[in-house]
Amino acid sequence: MEACASAHHWAREIGRLGHQVRLIPPAYVKPFVKRQKNDAADAEAICEAAQRPTMRFVAPKSEEAQAAAVVFRARDLLVKQRTQIINALRGHLAEFGIVVAKGPARVPQLVRAVEDAAEPVPELARPILKMLIESLRGLDEQVARLDREIAQRAKEDETARRLMTLPGVGPVTAVALVALAPPAETFKCGRDFAAWVGLTPLQHSTGGKQRLGATSKMGERTLRRLLIIGANSVLLWVARNGAPAGSWIGRMLARKPPMLVRVALANKMARIVWALLARGEVYRAPAVAA
Repeated sequence: MEACASAHHWAREIGRLGHQVRLIPPAYVKPFVKRQKNDAADAEAICEAAQRPTMRFVAPKSEEAQAAAVVFRARDLLVKQRTQIINALRGHLAEFGIVVAKGPARVPQLVRAVEDAAEPVPELARPILKMLIESLRGLDEQVARLDREIAQRAKEDETARRLMTLPGVGPVTAVALVALAPPAETFKCGRDFAAWVGLTPLQHSTGGKQRLGATSKMGERTLRRLLIIGANSVLLWVARNGAPAGSWIGRMLARKPPMLVRVALANKMARIVWALLARGEVYRAPAVAA
């Protein structure tokens, strides 16, 4: 079957009947669709794609794995809604001459501007803006509740505790990797896992000449974003404390722009994560040559 919505549910149901289920990404089925798209053409394309010796399949997820992923989907939704309300408050107040910088750290300034009667906010708009602030506070409480749930899961899960030994991987990232990443044996090596996350460069190679472009941004967006955020936290620590002499990150920062180093470090973290998952070990920092 194609790995579309509810495909994992039907894979489990059909598997209980004794069948071997293979899920194929729709992007890998599309090249086998001849001319017009209809049910018969789709079924024929799936059958042809499944017979290719080099075809890649999606590992069916269990109910427990999908249930564990709900907390991250819900948290992402609430964070997006919170960002929308913050931007709405900034936009409405800017119409009345009150300009506040971007970012969640500036929310108290927005709240003071609405609740302070001395600010030039029309009384007709003030009650509506207060409703947005109440919604914002409710979202903050819900996000904090989900963060506590994630932190509790990180403490209870042995794999998550091992992943948190890697610098840049906190409770949210560790639990997300456990819940969203396929089994480590699905990939042959760490680079395959990094490519699945979408942290490897696109290739435009021809005639024996390798041309690498921007990152592919394929695969699991949540994990890619969390790994890049974790890499950014590592770079902030390095900016405050300095990189060890002769270290990989020190050499990269000396000759590459910060954003490129951030993505490269996230790629390196993804490969290490695969190694930790595949071998059941904890992270050991490499020794720096004197």
